[in-house]
Parts: sequence; C-alpha cells; structure tokens
Amino acid sequence: MLTPNNRGLAYGDGFFTTMAVIEGTILWLDYHKQRLISHSQALQLDIDSDELLLDLQAQAQQLQQGMLKLIITRAEQALRGYGFKTSESGSGCEIWLKATPITEVIAEQLSLPDGRSLLLQPMTQACCLASQLACLPPTLAGLKSLNRLDNVLASGELQSINAELDLAYKSYGEGLLRDMTGSWVEGTMSNVFYQLTETAFANRAQTFCNVVNNNKAKPCDYLTTGQWYTPSMSQSGVAGVMRQVLIDSLAVTTRPVIIRPLTDNDLPQLSQLFFCNAVRGVMPVSALTLLSGEIVSF
Repeated sequence: MLTPNNRGLAYGDGFFTTMAVIEGTILWLDYHKQRLISHSQALQLDIDSDELLLDLQAQAQQLQQGMLKLIITRAEQALRGYGFKTSESGSGCEIWLKATPITEVIAEQLSLPDGRSLLLQPMTQACCLASQLACLPPTLAGLKSLNRLDNVLASGELQSINAELDLAYKSYGEGLLRDMTGSWVEGTMSNVFYQLTETAFANRAQTFCNVVNNNKAKPCDYLTTGQWYTPSMSQSGVAGVMRQVLIDSLAVTTRPVIIRPLTDNDLPQLSQLFFCNAVRGVMPVSALTLLSGEIVSF
C-alpha cells in the first residue's frame, strides 16, 4: 500500500520505464534491461534485473497486447529527510507495475536496416512549446526518473493549445521542448530526430509519402535516406529506449545518426522531423508550428 513515506511520492526518488507488448512479447526487452541496470546503478538501487525481467515477461504473456509501466522507488528509510543508506548492492526498493490493455490493431511498421521493424504511427502535426526543460547534473541527465514536472507542465500547455483549436481540422500530436539553455531537446513524451535542407535528398519526400499513404512501397528507405540528427541528452531530456534503438540500428549504415543541438536558427531549415518512444514507435511530423506562428512543412 502506498503511504506518504514512499520515497517516490515524497521525493521522486526512483525511475520508470514503459514497455509496449504485442502478442505477449515485450518490444525491445534488451534495451529496457539496459535501462534497469544503468538506472539502478545511477540511483544506487538494489535490483535483481534478471528476476524482474522474468516477472515482466510473465505479465506480458498474460496481457498479450498493450502497455506495461514499471515504476521502481527506493524503499522507505529510517533516516529523516532526503538521506538514505545503502549496502554494497545499493538500497532496497519497491516495485510497482501497471498493465494497460490496448486492443487497436497496429497497421503500419517501419523497417530498420538490420531487418527488424518499428511501429509507425500516422503522420501528425507538432508545435513548439513555451515550456522549458530543466538542465541537470551529469549524474541525472538522461535518466527516466520520477521527477517529471517539466514534462507535466509542457503536456498541460499542449493540451491547452489543442483545446483552443478546431480539432476537426487541426490538432497537434506532440510538442517540441527546449531546455533552459535555449536548445530544442525532445517532445513532451518522446525523443526527436531531424534532417536539415542542406542534407536532404530529392526522393526523401516521395519515399515517405508512399509509406504514410499505405502504398506498396517498403518504408525501409525512410530511415536510410538523408542524414538524421538528434539532440544530446547530456544536460536535459530523457535518453529514450527507441532513441537508442535508432542510433544503434543506423550506426552500421553509411550515415549514422549525428548527435547535434537543434537551435532556433535550425528550425526554418528543417526538411524532416519525427518523434519516437518505446510504446508508439516512430511518429512522423508533416508540419511544425514555431513560437512565432510560422509553419515549417515537410
């Protein structure tokens, strides 16, 4: 039972990971395992990742299709305040799991160079948000910790913007966020990848158009045509599972992903943009509305 002494509730002392489940299988399980290990080490938590993964796989078999959200918090401490004690293997922890069934059929997939495939969402529009992400010290930057108030407020801003629109004609599926340095870093619930006009290829637009319009053209060329960039997570944002999948998959191609800041000056020069996360896969963007009201179409 959750009490006010739970450190996740009191201090955001913990982390989470959200996993897509299809046909009883957790997608990208090896990457989620890497997150469990890296985050438990960073936060000094004692987690048996192998045993936990077996439990997660059993839950996935029962769920069959949907989403598993795993939340890990540090166990209650006898010490007052923020302090905690650890053993050689770290502090004890409490584990919470939420299973959400999803019944809609996944119609589209996007091929990776190694033959694996990603979920592909319908094309959407996005907008730049005024909300900003906090900059964090190196020990915390990139972690999917429970301290997500900046994302909460940004998501609220996005919902308010959509509430003022005529949703029959237009709505924003995601918002682009900058951090306190002014660099654009990620979406409210996703990482971002982009291309610039100077590196775009002439057949890029038609290749992706065929994919989104359900034509027979295979979507594998979308990820391997042109140079993709993604912002660094060294100061802010979450180093997402799907972000790492894409970086690793394109590392063996002739154009590996380049880690590069996304600045205000870059936004009018964008030629392609998509958001991604482990549950939704790739979320391509057809147009980005800037803070000035200018619209950059792809």
